[in-house]
Amino acid sequence: MRKDVVIVGAGHAGAQAASLLRQSGFQGSIVLIGEERELPYERPPLSKDYLAGEKGFDHFLLRPASFWNEKHIELRLGERVVKVDSQAHRLETAVGESIEYGALIWAAGGAARRLSCEGYDLAGVHSVRNRADVDRMIAELDGTRRVVVIGGGYIGLEAAAVLSKLGKSVTVLEAQDRVLARVAGEELSRFYEAEHRGHGVDVRLGVAVERLVGEEGRVSAVALGDGTLLPADMVIVGIGIIPAVEPLIAAGLPQGNGVQVDEFCRSGLPDVFAIGDCAAHVNRYCALPGPIRLESVQNANDQAKVVAKYLVGQPEAYDAVPWFWSDQYDLKLQTIGLSAGYDQTVLRGDPTSRSFSVVYLKEGRVLALDCVNLTRDYVQGKALVKAGVKPDLQALGNAETPLKALAVTV
Repeated sequence: MRKDVVIVGAGHAGAQAASLLRQSGFQGSIVLIGEERELPYERPPLSKDYLAGEKGFDHFLLRPASFWNEKHIELRLGERVVKVDSQAHRLETAVGESIEYGALIWAAGGAARRLSCEGYDLAGVHSVRNRADVDRMIAELDGTRRVVVIGGGYIGLEAAAVLSKLGKSVTVLEAQDRVLARVAGEELSRFYEAEHRGHGVDVRLGVAVERLVGEEGRVSAVALGDGTLLPADMVIVGIGIIPAVEPLIAAGLPQGNGVQVDEFCRSGLPDVFAIGDCAAHVNRYCALPGPIRLESVQNANDQAKVVAKYLVGQPEAYDAVPWFWSDQYDLKLQTIGLSAGYDQTVLRGDPTSRSFSVVYLKEGRVLALDCVNLTRDYVQGKALVKAGVKPDLQALGNAETPLKALAVTV
């Protein structure tokens, strides 16, 4: 079997690459291979609307089933690619089928990182990565009263917010001295810690998980390094992902944090591209040196567009301003830019009002904004990030001053 374009990974990045190829006028054959048996769907709502039971799964489908047929995009769902021969332009699936490709787009994402301690594999221990993960959690909710969430990042906090609203007793464990430590400044961390505690969530910082305790094969408690034993009917682990790139490493790419790609999402293998969560690229909006991986819908969409344009002979280098969002309780956090490497923050507004922004700067220039229930700042702040504006700090800290009035490069 031979296909002009083979896309491995039927998540947001892979599905967008396929649809954008057709939208860009690509007439060749396309096959989209995914490990899950579901039609391509949105993942961010899994820890929010879907877990809460507020919307049915069909609401999150990226396209209806008819779309893939109409666009002549072959879906091969429930299949896994285990080997890539980059010289022969051929890959192999877990059932031994061989497919030749003209171009290969690797959009396989990653697997949820698992705990390395004793008891990591007990029943009742969950991650939040795909629909099956969350379906297993939902099936256990009726018999669950006490939930321990390990990891104070966005996934863990979103799950904690939903489960708290569902009436569960929730404890969040974070190894560092504040939640969101890897992605946000202290002002935002302390705000969300207070919000969760205000909703009855027990947030514990600077703690180490020693092991998970089980009874008859099911988790019953979490043992901490200081000897504390926390009873638990369910444990949710949100400690990041491991990029799914093993076949490409075996094919000759260097081991690292995902697949390093250039500005056109090309890997170091001939006619092999990588996009989405598993792709590491140099981003001009990041103040830190070296390639980074961005786990976001924005990155999935924009890298898919870059590859589609490249394959139809209209190359456009990746140059998108990163953005993210998180919904917790009645709070909508919208982030524009990348705060990593900041040396100063400016607070706009009063966090007690539950509508404010944190602006991140390096050497006086705006890197990013975290905007809580303040869409105006999020929208207007993009211009400051994109231009690397060096604004007057007093005006920046005045919440009454529109950010668009500061969008003049210095």
